[in-house]
Amino acid sequence: MTLMRFDPFREFDRLTEQAFSVAARASRSMPMEALRRGDEFFVYLDVPGVRQDDVDVTVERNVVSVRTRRVPQRQEGDEVIVDERPYGEFTRQLFLGDNLDPGGLSAELAAGVLSLRIPVTESSKPRRVALGSSGGPPEDGVTNGKDRSRSTETSETATSASG
Repeated sequence: MTLMRFDPFREFDRLTEQAFSVAARASRSMPMEALRRGDEFFVYLDVPGVRQDDVDVTVERNVVSVRTRRVPQRQEGDEVIVDERPYGEFTRQLFLGDNLDPGGLSAELAAGVLSLRIPVTESSKPRRVALGSSGGPPEDGVTNGKDRSRSTETSETATSASG
């Protein structure tokens, strides 16, 4: 198989596609997937060909900034035949809601995917509220339409009869 050095029609098609294609614009950024699983949010960013040393994740207040850098593989003296891969610095910012804990954010890079895990704050997690009583009758002196003094008397009689 021989690589063709230059095909003007193919090059024109490629440039046209890059200029007008949404997919081509997305390839210049970091495509993202975000989801909630239980009490955590997960964000997955595609960063193929990026080394771990070339990824920088920072958090300032409620803004997560991801900065990556991809460099060409060529070395001095290499003859470039085709080079369609985007190079340079890529950035993406994520704005976190108040219900997320930026201090608990963790990041991992594996197989060209940067994974961010962001826990939900304790105050935002759903919680069960226990039902209880105030321990006394309503303030108007009437319990379920009965006089409070009569209710107390009946309770005392029931207590002494059982004891």
